[in-house]
Amino acid sequence: MRLIVIIPALNEEANLASVIKEIPRSIDRVDEVKVLILDDGSTDKTVQVAKEAGADFILSNPQKMGLARTFKRALEEALNREADIIVNTDGDNHYDQSKIPELIKPILDKKAEIVIGNRNIWELKKMPLVKKLGNSMGSWFVRTIARIPLKVDASSGYRAYSKNAALRLNILSDHTYAHETLIQAHDHGLALECIDIPARDVDRPSRLISSVPKHIFKSLLVIFRILTIYKPLRVMLSIGSLIFGVGLIFIIRFLYFYFTQGGEGHIQSLILASALLLIGFQICVLGLISSAVGWNRKILEENLYRSKKIELKK
Repeated sequence: MRLIVIIPALNEEANLASVIKEIPRSIDRVDEVKVLILDDGSTDKTVQVAKEAGADFILSNPQKMGLARTFKRALEEALNREADIIVNTDGDNHYDQSKIPELIKPILDKKAEIVIGNRNIWELKKMPLVKKLGNSMGSWFVRTIARIPLKVDASSGYRAYSKNAALRLNILSDHTYAHETLIQAHDHGLALECIDIPARDVDRPSRLISSVPKHIFKSLLVIFRILTIYKPLRVMLSIGSLIFGVGLIFIIRFLYFYFTQGGEGHIQSLILASALLLIGFQICVLGLISSAVGWNRKILEENLYRSKKIELKK
């Protein structure tokens, strides 16, 4: 049983050594623990620090590619190095690496294929209130829309993946993988589990979030795009029904004035209602068509999953 801890890193020379050294190298029921650093174009001494701290594999992107693409490559590189379990963590010392045995236990016990380390963000004194609210709202939104039954910390990057789960995931976003992988996991029927692991306060500014409103907008856009891909009928029916409902309100308004005021005027309500009813109906039909296309996507993803398994066996 091989565990590979992947650490996407960007200018993490100040904390990376502490993170690597805190990773337990001996874990019950695990034969070996390896550390893989994927440097995303750092301009400081991140690579040198990783070597000195004892990282087993150090790779670098040819240029800055962003967190989502870096995570995707790190996942692929870990699979290529025969990982049976993959743990993703951050290089800023935000997470407690000594808790890795607890994080992977549900996978070792065959109870889960993805385990999320839930942070109690409200206990983090240095995290701005707006970020706490954004994280909480984002987690609630993902849980509600994707119908994930667990109280999951959707933005947590402290996660463990089984080999099968890593093979199933296909990262499409170029901003953040956190929400996307949860929605995909639920769609693929992968068993999810959460455990509470308190996080540490981080002094440095976030590499991913330069602007909280901008990050929230991008994250919502990612969630919407992924839901449109994986839950098209639900998304399109919700939007179409809403627009159709507004159209009905204007129809009722027109009919009310038509019968109470002798049938004169308010033609604008009729025109607007007709347009909204037509648009709403078309969006609902588009949802049905997208849902049918979704079955073809499932077949393609299954073929991709099998192709990945064959490639790893070569």
